Amino acid sequence: MKGENRNHSLVIVIVTLFILTLFFEGMAFSAEKIRIGSPFKEGHILVEAAKKFKEIIEKESGGKFQVEIQAGVESEEKINDLNSQGQIEMQSNGHRALEIFGPKYFFFNAPYVMKDFDHFMRVWEGPLGKKAREEVEKNGNVIYLSIVYRGLRQTTANKPIYNPADVYGLKLRLPTVKTWIAVWKEIGADPVPIPLPELYNSLKTGKAEASEGDLPQIASFKLDEVQKYLIITNHLVQTGGIMINKGFFNKLSKDDQNLIVKAVKQAATWANDLIKKGESDLLVELQRKGMQVIIPDAESFRVKAKPAVEELFKTEWPVTTWAEVLAQ
Repeated sequence: MKGENRNHSLVIVIVTLFILTLFFEGMAFSAEKIRIGSPFKEGHILVEAAKKFKEIIEKESGGKFQVEIQAGVESEEKINDLNSQGQIEMQSNGHRALEIFGPKYFFFNAPYVMKDFDHFMRVWEGPLGKKAREEVEKNGNVIYLSIVYRGLRQTTANKPIYNPADVYGLKLRLPTVKTWIAVWKEIGADPVPIPLPELYNSLKTGKAEASEGDLPQIASFKLDEVQKYLIITNHLVQTGGIMINKGFFNKLSKDDQNLIVKAVKQAATWANDLIKKGESDLLVELQRKGMQVIIPDAESFRVKAKPAVEELFKTEWPVTTWAEVLAQ
């Protein structure tokens, strides 16, 4: 009988130790949540890049990191604020961080400044880009991890547009970016600053008559339902960034930092390849859905915009000149 009691006690001890081991292992390996915000909707390349990052980091970390994607809910401004304040760990966003925290370098995201994506990357990876990233990190507590190509920005409208004269007085939806507004005013439009989540409804209700954006934005917001013409103005080499809160990043181990950086760069490379191959497909898709494509006199738009761009380099972006940027 005593032997049975001893065996029973031994079983209880073993079971207890097993349960405690599982408990402490669960605590030790509890996943670290990474919230990544984007103002764009499902299907947009910046959301797809975030999804690819989630796939890579969760696999490569063995589940140590769990990513929650918050897409299409908040504006670009709000998401940047949340990321800067550490209320979300990451953002896959436009360049609101650069506009707010490194405004003298916002020419990276301005109409008619960059020639193409390769030109953009040469400047971004050079001394000017390095200084821009340092400004954002210092002033905004946000670290750029990688650039995502979004395609060239085009124009949509319910009237045909062939030259700047056709834009005169047109209520053009723009983001609340004063430098973009200045350029389009110079061209002749009547800019209507409207946050991105309100884009579709502003066109549907007539608050705005036209819009401009990259093809992923035009397609993912279903602007074919509210706009008849797609005008190939190619006025801006559109990129975005995958960024991380500096405080969150700095508290990670060096190995975890490297893991996240590597995963972001892999996701960005995947997204860049996808959009380069997919721009023509999106154009065909929008045509199939009923949009009429117009090839305007693009050079006449550039000439019309030139005085505003040159003035902005003097007043808003005095760290360099348009000529210096174009020479790189």
